[in-house]
Amino acid sequence: MLLSTFFFSLMNVSVKLLPNIPSVEIVFFRSIISLIICLGFLIPARTRIFGNNKKLLLLRGLSGAMALILYFRLLQEIPLATTTTILFLSPIFASILGISFVNEKVAKVQWLFFLISFAGIIFIKGFDARIDLFYLVLGVSSSFFSGIAFNCIRKMNTSEHPLVIILYFPLVTLPIAGVWTYFAWEMPQGIEWIFILLVGIFTQLGQYYLTRSLQTDEISKVTSIRYVEIIFSLLIGYLFFSENFSLLVYVGMLLTLLGVVLNIWYKRTKLSIN
Repeated sequence: MLLSTFFFSLMNVSVKLLPNIPSVEIVFFRSIISLIICLGFLIPARTRIFGNNKKLLLLRGLSGAMALILYFRLLQEIPLATTTTILFLSPIFASILGISFVNEKVAKVQWLFFLISFAGIIFIKGFDARIDLFYLVLGVSSSFFSGIAFNCIRKMNTSEHPLVIILYFPLVTLPIAGVWTYFAWEMPQGIEWIFILLVGIFTQLGQYYLTRSLQTDEISKVTSIRYVEIIFSLLIGYLFFSENFSLLVYVGMLLTLLGVVLNIWYKRTKLSIN
């Protein structure tokens, strides 16, 4: 999950360096690159390309597509660290949905930790004038779809090859993003083509390690590690995009991280006792 978080952070930079390209067009190119990479590995390995549980694979592809389109739009409009923090709601949705999807148990005290993290995000929204209700709704919606995708992956566990699961993202996304892109096309110029290629490569690496981690451990535990991404985002946002925040916004980010740290501490304590 740490490797996944690192590559997703590099993906974030690449997306923010494409402010003039519609988010759905970036997703379209990313899907083409992902499709080529997946088939390039799956065909020689003689793996069943279309997998076993097609319904779950399709749901994972559709939910992942919606999450990424909304996320890329958010990345282009608001500061990197703020986008990352809002998307930290995804583990909350993943854990809540995991109760019915994979019969995952969430202790009462963990709900308090989730609430602390959620309060931190609301705190940020209240003290950062760049975040209006529309962008908050985009972020919450993206997190919800990510929660569905996480649970689909966990539900399939080791029954599907990680690259087969990832393959369904471009299979579902290309028809949707292709039609959408046709009506919102902006021709990339010069170095923008390189950034588009990097988006595809970094996202593919991030998705691979994300899928492996979700297949091998509890959702609420591994997704919590993604909160480390806020550290990457703060550093990258400051160094590459000169992003700064008020003290109260930083307090909100600390509240979000506090909820995560407490949740990880609780999971480790519970595991050691058992």
